[in-house]
Amino acid sequence: MSNIVAIVGRPNVGKSTFFNRLIQRREAIVDAVSGVTRDRHYGKSDWNGKEFSLIDTGGYVKGSDDIFEAEIDKQVELAIDEADAIIFMVDVETGVTGMDEDVANLLRKVDKPVFLAVNKVDNAQRATDAVEFYSLGLGEYYTIASINGSGTGELLDALVEALPEKETKFDNDLPRFAVVGRPNAGKSSFINALIGEDRYIVTDIAGTTRDSIDTKYNRFGFEFNLVDTAGIRRKSKVKEDLEFYSVMRSVRAIEHCDVCLLVVDAERGFDGQVQNIFWLAERNRKGIVILVNKWDLVEKDHKTTKEFETHIRKQIEPFTDVPIVFISALTKQRIYKAIETAVDVYKNRSKKIKTRELNDVMLPIIQINPPPALKGKYVKIKFITQLPTPQPQFAFFCNLPQYVKEPYKRFLENKLHDNFDFHGVPISIYMRKK
Repeated sequence: MSNIVAIVGRPNVGKSTFFNRLIQRREAIVDAVSGVTRDRHYGKSDWNGKEFSLIDTGGYVKGSDDIFEAEIDKQVELAIDEADAIIFMVDVETGVTGMDEDVANLLRKVDKPVFLAVNKVDNAQRATDAVEFYSLGLGEYYTIASINGSGTGELLDALVEALPEKETKFDNDLPRFAVVGRPNAGKSSFINALIGEDRYIVTDIAGTTRDSIDTKYNRFGFEFNLVDTAGIRRKSKVKEDLEFYSVMRSVRAIEHCDVCLLVVDAERGFDGQVQNIFWLAERNRKGIVILVNKWDLVEKDHKTTKEFETHIRKQIEPFTDVPIVFISALTKQRIYKAIETAVDVYKNRSKKIKTRELNDVMLPIIQINPPPALKGKYVKIKFITQLPTPQPQFAFFCNLPQYVKEPYKRFLENKLHDNFDFHGVPISIYMRKK
């Protein structure tokens, strides 16, 4: 389970540029999400072999500077609550501003590692100018230029050094299902409906520090841990509708679960914020079940369900092989179906396919639809094997792996889904040199 690092600071100091620099270094190598360029406000990065999740708070505030003034305090407070370390970015061109001082006042009270990054320092004069940031009372600062990356190495060395060791101790090896979604979609009601008044709970296990609470659930022949993001220490001073808040919460829960139950409010639909959480789970390669809640409140005819489902699948392309269950936490309609589906997805995610069977099925498909030739060179895929990882990853051995492009990998992914029932599970495909 990785640590969370939040980048905070006022607008236009270069947070996003810095964020993109860190994410791309990694995404280019490890985490090229097939054809998905979505809001890049959350990503994974690593440095010196230590992995962490990065949140760019700037991406969550839309609107003018004065709106930002009010929001930034909330964001910083949230980052202080939820992140394991904080990078506070300031801009050497404008020097210390009132807003910087406000943020520094909040950060000085924190007992977490805070790194002051003075951005846009690309010459000796500016390095001298940076001295004034000592006045913020946060101690040492790091001078960087996020546009070309200078100075980021020292900052990252110090950052990963300071990140706490994450020991995720779980009392059992039961499957872990996380209930995620935007605020007020009905996550708590769903969990209460499941657990019922009789509370068929064996134990409440607290996860890692100040994380979500795990409920060991044992009913109807299923046994698993339910990771509840709904009830994680509600902060009264945080406006519930803050998008950043629900994403921050979801990151924690998603990172250490096996299957995400994404609760969608039927009346609000599959909006941008829900999509963000969906792609978060997909990028982390978790099993996913979409639960459309409050279905009892929707006016419907014989076509409504189909239309709603088609709309969702359109939004989640290219990864459309995901179960969608229409539920009502209030009337308990289909909530056990939701759990059965999650158990199936969990089994799909841990499925191992024999190498021989894999080759018998996939090689003929590849023969009929080989990878397109590039510069007159033909790619020949000779052999396929499943890698020994917790989630489905496949290595395709071929003569020219660098010539196999994303669309063809997606084609292979779809064929694996079609032939081996990986319903609800993202698949990773790697081209390797034979």
